[in-house]
Order: sequence, then C-alpha cells, then structure tokens
Amino acid sequence: MKLAEGLHRIGNDLVACHLIATPDGLTLVDAGLAGHWSALRRELGLIGADPEDIRAVILTHGDSDHIGFAERLRREHGVPVYVHTADAGRATGGPKPETGWGKTRPLAVAQFLGYAATHGGLSTEWLTEVTSFDAPAILDVPGRPQVIGLPGHSPGSVAFQFADVGALFVGDALTTRNVLTGRRGLAPAPFTDEPAQAQQALSALTSLDAQWLIPGHGPVARDVALAELPALIAAGSLA
Repeated sequence: MKLAEGLHRIGNDLVACHLIATPDGLTLVDAGLAGHWSALRRELGLIGADPEDIRAVILTHGDSDHIGFAERLRREHGVPVYVHTADAGRATGGPKPETGWGKTRPLAVAQFLGYAATHGGLSTEWLTEVTSFDAPAILDVPGRPQVIGLPGHSPGSVAFQFADVGALFVGDALTTRNVLTGRRGLAPAPFTDEPAQAQQALSALTSLDAQWLIPGHGPVARDVALAELPALIAAGSLA
C-alpha cells in the first residue's frame, strides 16, 4: 500500500514492514513475516521493481515478526541485512529472555496469533549472515537513514529517520495498536525486555521532526508532536 511518494507499507495493522523508494534504489525497513513475501512482490510490481532492486534490509530489532523473509531476500537475491550489533545474535536465532504476556484480551490474541500462523509466523527462518551497525549512525543505504538507539524492547532496538520522506520508523519501541489487547493508542509494545529502559530511551525521539510515525504494529500516525511524546504516551493517545 502506498502511503506517500516513496513510502509503501507491506502487511497490515497487526504486522507490517515498509519499503522506501529513492532515486538510488530501495530500502526495506524490517521484513515482517515470511508470508509477506507475496505482498512484497506485489508492491514491487506496482512500482516496476524486482527484489534485486532492494539495496538493503534494515531491522529495527531482531524479533521473529520483523525478520520474516529477510533471509530469503539475502540468500536468493543477495540483499544485505543490517541490524544493531546488540541484536545480531537475536536475529540469527540466539536466545531471547522470557518477558511474559501481561494483559491480554482473548479476541485480540486470537487475531494476532491467527494472522501470524497464516503468514508464516510459526516457522521463522533466522538470518545466517548480518551486517552490524551501532547507534547513533547514518546508514549508507538508499535514503541514508539516521539511526536512533532505543534500547529496552531489545538491547539493539532502534528507530530510523528518513528525512527525505518525513518518516520515523520506531519498530516496537512504540506501537499504535497493542496486539495482545487490541487497544489503540501510543504505547511501548508488549514483550519488552526492559520496560523501564525502553520508556527512558524514548526521550531520544522528542527532539525529532517527522510527518509519519510508523510502528511495526498498528496504524501509521501523521504529524505527531514528538516533543510531547511523554504526555501522549501517558494519555495513550495520538491526539
């Protein structure tokens, strides 16, 4: 789905990844679930592109619902996959701490697990090779995103700011839909390793400007006053 010129969403409000189209090529932010492969191919076709035109996959973190088809893209089409150094082990199938589920609502859980199950979420193909980066940094990939470290959800959780398209990708550091409760509004994602650290890390976003705030789960939000982020989170609102 085209969100704006050069900005495309693959997936839906339960799980999504995003494609950035620039004159220098394409960058994919996260890789959703394995079953999103066909949706990726459709979106590429709409812009007259092929998987080989993707110059990089950049991961907001290394969880399974963000690396879905990344290894397939790397293996079959030679696309490098970038992840923060602290999440390289996670993205290649290393251990992940048990965090518990917290509050849940049966219907929301059923929707999330059902969607994941029908889109390859139960058979993750872990990465076998990654390119690591640290934060802060500017990645030398199409769009040259700024990397903002947001440790807490995972040790290597990051945001990517693409200034040319006015987009800020926040992964699971922030979501606009809790996949376990169905609640809409701005909040950190469930399954966060270190909730207090994750909350504190969000202060790094308050000095940024973005037309689009784009999470991995939930609808995109437009024209969010990031300077007011703590108050927005406290209110659970985007208004």
